[in-house]
Amino acid sequence: MKRIAPIDIIGGIVVVAILAAVPAITGSNYLTGVLTVCVIYGIWAASWDFMSGLTGRENFGHSLFIGAGAYTAGFLSSIWAANPWYSLPLGVIVAVVFAVLVGFPTLRLRGPYFALAMLSTSAILQRLCLIFWEQTGGEEGIYGLDPLIRAPLHYYWFALGILVVTVIILTLLAQSHWGLLLRAIRGDEATCQAAGINVTFYKIVSLMISAAFAGLGGALYAHYQLQVSPPLFSVIVSITVIIMVYVGGIGSIYGAAVAAILLTLLTEMLRGFGEYRLWIYTLTLMMILFFLPNGLIAPLWRRMTERLR
Repeated sequence: MKRIAPIDIIGGIVVVAILAAVPAITGSNYLTGVLTVCVIYGIWAASWDFMSGLTGRENFGHSLFIGAGAYTAGFLSSIWAANPWYSLPLGVIVAVVFAVLVGFPTLRLRGPYFALAMLSTSAILQRLCLIFWEQTGGEEGIYGLDPLIRAPLHYYWFALGILVVTVIILTLLAQSHWGLLLRAIRGDEATCQAAGINVTFYKIVSLMISAAFAGLGGALYAHYQLQVSPPLFSVIVSITVIIMVYVGGIGSIYGAAVAAILLTLLTEMLRGFGEYRLWIYTLTLMMILFFLPNGLIAPLWRRMTERLR
């Protein structure tokens, strides 16, 4: 396993400390709410980056796992009146089941079939939520979820802790022998198969790990918003997460999480621009992706640490 550099650990501690302290110092519930959404998007981005960023098999339906975890929380808490804390492990399990059902037949195929299958499945589930509106609440979704933690600041710290654990676990896996194999699969899948590596097994298990953290983030999001709705399955959610990963630096894990936080904050900061908000946000993303094709966060951090060393 590749050792994590001390400077990377120190940098991570500083970032987490700042994120934890800012809402406590300001005392703003609005800022606390925005940062809660930021860290949940960070979980989603890091989970997408682990599988798709390392293997190169892009998942255009990551919202499938997010929505699965969120609706699991919705059914358990609002309809079945179960303890809301059960939503976290069960949201993970349901998301992993979807990963196996969709990934097992499609990850064996070459070309864009996996991406199309994931995109189609998430779209189908979004439509099913509308068709079976009596069970899912239709367009309005499911309301009345019980909060995991009632104090907004404490819930934010809990979500931040989940993000930190997610990034640590996925980074350790990415820098282990497992991550090396995933990068080898991305580089030349045929050669890996010729070397006797069970490529399909590694891709499916990696998708299951990615889905597990996405489902966990979905359940966290549901209990923060206290409602779930069909747009959680939409392609817009998946594309938003993918953009965050590319801005952060694909395959870096930590870069994806930090980019998710910064871009989510950017959307809130641009609210004052009214109808020009979307134009400014889109132009900013285009400039980053055009001039920095390898991303912004991870390459910038690598340059800074090289100079410090």
